[in-house]
Amino acid sequence: MLAVLSPGQGSQKPGFLTPWLDLPGAEARLRWWSALAGVDLVHLGTAADADEIKDTARTQPLLVAAALLAAEQLPMHDVTLTAGHSVGELGATSLAGVLTPEAAVTLAAVRGREMAAACALEPTGMAALLGGDPDEVLAAIEKHGLHPANRNGTGQVVAAGSLSGLEKLAAEPPARARVRQLQVAGAFHTPYMAPAEAALAAVAAGVTPTDPTHILLSNLDGAAVNHGREMVQRLIRQVTAPVRWDLCLRTLADLGVTGVIELPPAGTLAGLVKRELKGEAAPEIVTLNTPDDLPAARDLIARHSGPAGHEPTIQFRVVVSPAAGTFVPADELTEGVDLRAGQIIGHIATRQGPVEVTAHDSGLLTEWLAHHDDPVAPGQPVARIGGHT
Repeated sequence: MLAVLSPGQGSQKPGFLTPWLDLPGAEARLRWWSALAGVDLVHLGTAADADEIKDTARTQPLLVAAALLAAEQLPMHDVTLTAGHSVGELGATSLAGVLTPEAAVTLAAVRGREMAAACALEPTGMAALLGGDPDEVLAAIEKHGLHPANRNGTGQVVAAGSLSGLEKLAAEPPARARVRQLQVAGAFHTPYMAPAEAALAAVAAGVTPTDPTHILLSNLDGAAVNHGREMVQRLIRQVTAPVRWDLCLRTLADLGVTGVIELPPAGTLAGLVKRELKGEAAPEIVTLNTPDDLPAARDLIARHSGPAGHEPTIQFRVVVSPAAGTFVPADELTEGVDLRAGQIIGHIATRQGPVEVTAHDSGLLTEWLAHHDDPVAPGQPVARIGGHT
């Protein structure tokens, strides 16, 4: 199983898009997206300095455009799963077929501008806490009136909120934890971003999404999302909600992902994967930073996905669990019956109550992949739908 990951803010480097502009059509593509985003993506990706591309309003559409530009050089139809960190979720959502590239870049531009505007309303910031006991770290963040904006994995939590609260946290760090102030414009992924969430929702209401063609993970809870409209709502909510990349990593492990490609500017997410998925669970990783890395990425896809061919075949699509719990299939459904898109095929019994599992496409229920009372993880396939193509 192969996953393609799209990085978030803070991963950008001056000039990182320069080698990509040598590819046929790449510059024209960026200029088209620049017109939609209202910023010069060619300049930002090639000639702009570190301070210029640190501006949230510019960084967010730049990162989404970079991921999509590189992914166009890959056989994405052979990829099983996509996920993105923070604004990278817009790129991942497009790669999963929910949004067009134009919609993803446009929404990234709106998101970036509105989050920058929200940052200007009140002095806020962010700080990374490295190490320490996880419960003690979260307790210290709450004690100082701050929010855990990013939970990136073992030993890495980002606190966000008022500057005075961050100063107190730095003066009284949790035991065995280091506090490092981040050079950001404000408290992203906290209630301070409420105006940006409302503005993004107003624009996103005009988007017509489609359901994902790949497994698509959400930063809200690490769950796989089956429906396009739900994913758009999650993208909006995520402006003020914490980034739970730790839960996305857990889902990658639960699904047994064997190969990972990080799109440019690559490195940050690959490092988090290496720290969390170790030993037998460690996937093979390619960091895609320049076109010179494309052969390795294509080879990884070829080795970690099913065989491709040109002859007509039975095409199968899987329905995945939206939550962790135990699977309860619908009583009346047996293998071989016809399903319609949106039909409820069962539910996941969770501590918070039942969560419906629905078919994202029409076709034959060819195989149950999970059975009554089987424990399932978010994103785990529970049924296979087939149809002739």
